[in-house]
Amino acid sequence: MKGLRKIVFLSILVSVGLGLSVLESAIPLPIMVPGARLGLSNMVILVTLVVFGFKEGLTVSILKSVVLVLITGSVSSFIYSISGAILSCIAMFLTYRYCHRIFSLIGVSIIGALSHNFGQVTVASLMVNNLRIYTYLPFLMLIGLFTGYFIGLASKYIIKNLEGNFKILFEK
Repeated sequence: MKGLRKIVFLSILVSVGLGLSVLESAIPLPIMVPGARLGLSNMVILVTLVVFGFKEGLTVSILKSVVLVLITGSVSSFIYSISGAILSCIAMFLTYRYCHRIFSLIGVSIIGALSHNFGQVTVASLMVNNLRIYTYLPFLMLIGLFTGYFIGLASKYIIKNLEGNFKILFEK
């Protein structure tokens, strides 16, 4: 039963991440930078990484991207989404695991946001075979600093408030 509860909870996390992705696409940003997003679903990924671990965090991240493309039908955005999601998840895990004394969850989130932007711009550069696209990266990274900060702050709050509940959730 313990494994089934975990699968159900991870499925809920994928659904919440998916819902947040759809919601944030409807929220206009006051900054006119194409491709800039709030990254609300990264809260779910960061919480999953901290609570369950890397394998589960990567699974939730990939499933969210796959289901999102099935809902939106945008295959080109899937390529950007999946590359940013995988790189972000790896970077956040490595930072959380090996540099947790240096970086708080806010710092981990910022690193995730910056690596997500880097992954997406790298894929865009490869797709159009033009390195000049990297001139766009500083604008995305500046926005990523702010959004990463607030996503990290929210994730820290969520994890703090759910700390005791996860032990109860997975007991027999």
